[in-house]
Amino acid sequence: MTASSPTEATLPSPSNTAPAAIALPACEAVSEELEDDDLLSLLAKDRMVRALAEQGLGGVREIVREEEAKGGRFAERVASLRERLRRQFSRQVHHLQQEYRRKEDDLRLRQEDQRRLLEAEIARLQESLQRARELSAPSLKADQDLMEAVRSALLLPTDALKRASRERPPSLWQRIRAFFSHLWQAILRLFGRGKRAEPRRKPSEGRTVTIGRLASFGRTLSPDNAGDLFGQLTPAQMKAIQDATEQRLRDRTRDLTRQGKESEVEVRRRRDDLAREAEAARAEALRRAEEQTRAGVEKKVRDELKERGWVRERSGQMAITYALVEKFARLVLEEESRSLPEGLRMSLKGSASTGLYEKGRLRQLDEVARLDLVGSLVESRLRGSRHLIEDASYVYREIRSESLHAVLLLDTSGSMAEGEKLPAAKKAFLALYMAIRRRYPDAVLDVVAFDNNVRVLDLVSLWEARPGAFTNTGEALRTAHELLRSSRAHRKEVYLITDGLPEAYSEETGEVKSGNLQKALESALQRATELRTVGPLASTIVLLKSEDPSFEKAARALARVLGGSVVITDPRRLAFELLVRFIGDQPMERAAPAGPSEPTAPHPPAASASAPTVGVSVPGGTARDRRKARRASGGGGTPPSAPSPS
Repeated sequence: MTASSPTEATLPSPSNTAPAAIALPACEAVSEELEDDDLLSLLAKDRMVRALAEQGLGGVREIVREEEAKGGRFAERVASLRERLRRQFSRQVHHLQQEYRRKEDDLRLRQEDQRRLLEAEIARLQESLQRARELSAPSLKADQDLMEAVRSALLLPTDALKRASRERPPSLWQRIRAFFSHLWQAILRLFGRGKRAEPRRKPSEGRTVTIGRLASFGRTLSPDNAGDLFGQLTPAQMKAIQDATEQRLRDRTRDLTRQGKESEVEVRRRRDDLAREAEAARAEALRRAEEQTRAGVEKKVRDELKERGWVRERSGQMAITYALVEKFARLVLEEESRSLPEGLRMSLKGSASTGLYEKGRLRQLDEVARLDLVGSLVESRLRGSRHLIEDASYVYREIRSESLHAVLLLDTSGSMAEGEKLPAAKKAFLALYMAIRRRYPDAVLDVVAFDNNVRVLDLVSLWEARPGAFTNTGEALRTAHELLRSSRAHRKEVYLITDGLPEAYSEETGEVKSGNLQKALESALQRATELRTVGPLASTIVLLKSEDPSFEKAARALARVLGGSVVITDPRRLAFELLVRFIGDQPMERAAPAGPSEPTAPHPPAASASAPTVGVSVPGGTARDRRKARRASGGGGTPPSAPSPS
């Protein structure tokens, strides 16, 4: 046995080692965000599509309220969502209350700090008041508050200090004595006897210091020269200064005490205001939280609608999408087709088959039934995938025997706003649109709305169309002519829905004019003549019932020029009449059978993905014909079934 290298780790024997315990996570620790809170999955999709298309978001909100009132799983899920939102917003309310408590604590701490400072300052003033009873230079030097009080007393002297500092004029006897004293001194100096020394006088016996000198001392007084000043003062002046100093210290103490009380009152008022503000903010936060809870449910519904692709945000508003209108159009078609005869209803499903197929890329999910499995798998492997991928999948798609280009003209003049004319006309065109798409998946469809002006619309714009002004039928027919004259379709159709006479017309300059009914009708007939030149053309004019016979007369005149038909009906049967005309006038044509020199196969031969697209004729006929075709092609299999349009 060789020794293991230093870099190798010696593993313990599995038989001698106990398996390590596996710590399983606690189920209650799973975040509530992982819960399935999808609301619309519990509601009927068709009902929501219809409500959203016809009533907007308000219709969906009404469905949500109704289903919530019924109880059940939907109500439980909405209640769970509301409870989570309330918990979320309650945390915000709690944070708000904590913020106000912090502000209240800060205010209380500032109040306590201010109270301590005032008490300390008042205590110092009391000590200064004790020292003021015995004014001296050392006490002034040790107490700055006392020093400031003395300066203030000197700068702003009281009446007592003024009286003590006022100089009295000498009396007559004092003047005589002073005169003879000066005379005697002069005689002595004359005879050389020298100057006689004057007796030393006590400070209290000298002259008093004047107010002006005291004020100047107040400006320049310091603890060092305070002793000199006090030595020059009389007892009355000293007593007056002491009294003034004590009074100023008492006044300052009283001011500080009053300031402290006012500060406490102000702090209490601010605390009361803060408490009221906190209560109001809490109530407002709770109200806003409840509103946001309700709005949160609506936001959840909007988000789910956006996830399904039924609505989108446009200019800050929620708008329906093409996917929603297409689903709604299918619902309208299914609802209207229930009233059709059985034969027409079967024809609407596109059961007829042309027997002609071509190989192409997968475009729709329902084409998977005709998947070229071998060719798709080979192409996927060539692209490095072990599984089928969508971009490399090929199907055999049935080719129709004829193509169709249809133009749907919708009158959106102001008169269409009466009753249910315009909504019924829009629903009828949606049903016709989907019927054409089912029978002719590759058909070209143009929807044109016209009043004074003409607009080419998509399904969303068609459903959102609003009534305008007058009826410019001639300009609508001119637009249909421009759309069809360059079309290469085998069949061209025009469907016009209106409720009245042509009322407006367009000049050569493009200016739209109205009021002249005769000229408007002539313009419409002229445009109809131009449209008739594109062929083959099938036209249908649908006139909503009116009491005025001139409306029917104008519609029939246009139909004669176009070589089409006129249908007069009310809005409730409008979709039915359009579907009957479309299905009844559209027989399905089968492809011509292959000649004897062109053998056919029941199924297109397998081809690589890089092979060009080819058309293969699959004959119908009896079982004997199909067996002959299989023998001729050298292979077996059955022809692909005809697609059932979605």
